[in-house]
Amino acid sequence: MLITEVDIIFKGGDGGNGKLSFYKNRRGPDGGNGGKGGSIYVVATSDIYALSDLSKSSKIEAENGQEGMAKKKNGRNADDLEIKLPIGAVITDKDSKEIFEIIGKDDRFLLCEGGLGGLGNWEYRSSTNITPLYAQNGFKGQQRDLYINLKLIANYGLIGFPNAGKSSLLKEITSANPKIGNYPFTTLEPNLGELNGKIIADIPGLIEGASVGKGLGAKFLKHIEKVSL
Repeated sequence: MLITEVDIIFKGGDGGNGKLSFYKNRRGPDGGNGGKGGSIYVVATSDIYALSDLSKSSKIEAENGQEGMAKKKNGRNADDLEIKLPIGAVITDKDSKEIFEIIGKDDRFLLCEGGLGGLGNWEYRSSTNITPLYAQNGFKGQQRDLYINLKLIANYGLIGFPNAGKSSLLKEITSANPKIGNYPFTTLEPNLGELNGKIIADIPGLIEGASVGKGLGAKFLKHIEKVSL
């Protein structure tokens, strides 16, 4: 099933806490720094069904950074997380109202920054404080409450009344194999086909009043917003 709209939370990993520690056999701090939390990057994919996997989760989090350790050992930085979203996806941050669009097949960008690791007490040593009794906590990773809306990007869009032959035409001129039947609304989700390197989108049938929500129009009219013909 083609999922075109998803509400989801992305969160970068938290930074690891700095270590509060002292040498066992001599005076002085030896607490290491915490590692950086993983960031979340979005990468483009041509798979229009990629949102289906995201729809199964309400929140996706990157890994947290490792806490600092004794003997001035720093915690490990967490691995970054890549989320594949289909070309044509529009990402809206519900809080900041920022909008990000995936337009090209090579698009890749940072969406949620991982938190920095905290400093261990080794970093706080000084000539006036040779035994600092504190270490810094790691910083929280960036969190975004998102609405992701897929608007298919095709070169040509087939639009018309239900049961008018749009899917039959797509099947004849491309290698697509859409469901075809002699009844209205056989097509319940867009079908894509390729002809001479151009993408053709077969849109579910439109009825009068589709633009204000009747039938399937309001849900699928968005898929022809970016076609050239």
